Amino acid sequence: MVFSSLVFLFIFLPVTLLIYFLSPKKMKNIVLLMASLIFYSWGEPIYIFLMIFSSVVDYIHGLLLEKFRHSDKKAKLVVLSSVIINLSLLSFFKYGNFFIENINHLLHTKFLLPNLPLPIGISFYTFQTMSYTIDVYRKEAPVQKSPIGLATYVTLFPQLIAGPIVRYQTVAEQINNRKENIDKFAEGIRRFIIGLGKKVLLANNIGVLWSQIQNTHINDLTVFTAWLGIIAFSFQIYFDFSGYSDMAIGLGKMFGFEFLENFNYPYISQSITEFWRRWHMSLGTWFKDYVYIPLGGNKVSKIRMYGNLFIVWFLTGLWHGASWNFVIWGLYFGIIVAIEKAGLLRILENLWKPLRHTYVIFLLLLGWVLFVFDNFSMGLNYLKVMFGLNNANLFNNQFLYYLYNYGILFIALIIGSTPIVKNKHMALIEILDKKLKIFYENIVVTSICLGILFLSTAYLVDATYNPFLYFRF
Repeated sequence: MVFSSLVFLFIFLPVTLLIYFLSPKKMKNIVLLMASLIFYSWGEPIYIFLMIFSSVVDYIHGLLLEKFRHSDKKAKLVVLSSVIINLSLLSFFKYGNFFIENINHLLHTKFLLPNLPLPIGISFYTFQTMSYTIDVYRKEAPVQKSPIGLATYVTLFPQLIAGPIVRYQTVAEQINNRKENIDKFAEGIRRFIIGLGKKVLLANNIGVLWSQIQNTHINDLTVFTAWLGIIAFSFQIYFDFSGYSDMAIGLGKMFGFEFLENFNYPYISQSITEFWRRWHMSLGTWFKDYVYIPLGGNKVSKIRMYGNLFIVWFLTGLWHGASWNFVIWGLYFGIIVAIEKAGLLRILENLWKPLRHTYVIFLLLLGWVLFVFDNFSMGLNYLKVMFGLNNANLFNNQFLYYLYNYGILFIALIIGSTPIVKNKHMALIEILDKKLKIFYENIVVTSICLGILFLSTAYLVDATYNPFLYFRF
């Protein structure tokens, strides 16, 4: 089940909210836990046992950390045990085929592949469960004494399958003592609908264009069409992923939670370093706090610092998928960030702003080619077309047709990827008097949200194209 489905929107979510708010406070976590297990098991019921196992393992490890709090050696062994178990599960289910395929290729062996279906959201909830034991070990969060409380955190369906990665220290207090109210609930609904619109009306529609271009034979692509295609994908993945994050944050508010932001208009960045501070912020923060800083971060020699950077970017790429193109994609950005850190940032600061932005967008588009093609040779051939290295024509009638049919959508995507609308909205609220402000927020904004919900629903009723890009992550 995904958020952008009619079953979720008009059956699962309303029923869950009704039961949740009719339940007494002491039962709310149980209701959330049961709803989350049903949500997770919708497509793969067998894997709820994997999630329950992870919850039990980390609950026990948390209690052991509390017991051995005054013995640093034993506490380290406990947290190490937790990390090993969690990473072993992730490696087996997500990377088993990848490891065996590479072993067979290198050693000319014929080990059988497990070919297990990938548990949805395993990368997200594995990182969350590890953050629990690590935060408890570091004394940055209290031990969760209730198994129901911890299981609720691990399985929390609002952000289970596509993030943001919610660290335990962020919601530790909210697990047992959150407060729901009308204002927060209304804010959550608005945020959810905005995310739904980004996913369904923007990401899905521009994704149709990318799908058409991607499925065009490489010899039939023109230079402009290839560039148009990867621009379309860059918008699709942004509005798809940020839309899911908005929906997750909105759902969290409905149930009384406050999740941290995951995107901050990354396409307005003036450097690649800045881009990665704005894109999938929960993942970047996780790797910074649990990998980069423990390795020494910046407080080591320059050689070790750059080594730490490459470790983080190698793992970032591998986290996204069990394929070498993701590793190459991660290292590609690792190299750029390292070069910027070595002095390029100072040069960029003196450049004209549009030049800095062009530099960022150009490198990002090349990176998205590495990301989207699992087959590296296909990605390389696509890059050749983009730069006219295979005698491709500059453009043709097909390109003009795409531009004509998707031109207005591209304008909406460009505006939507900047804070223009948000800034205008906030500025308008500032200048309105009290009565007009109430009218604007209660009538105008609500009407816009209802319009987005109506159009999204109409699209979902009739659409056959509704991909879930982060399924494999």
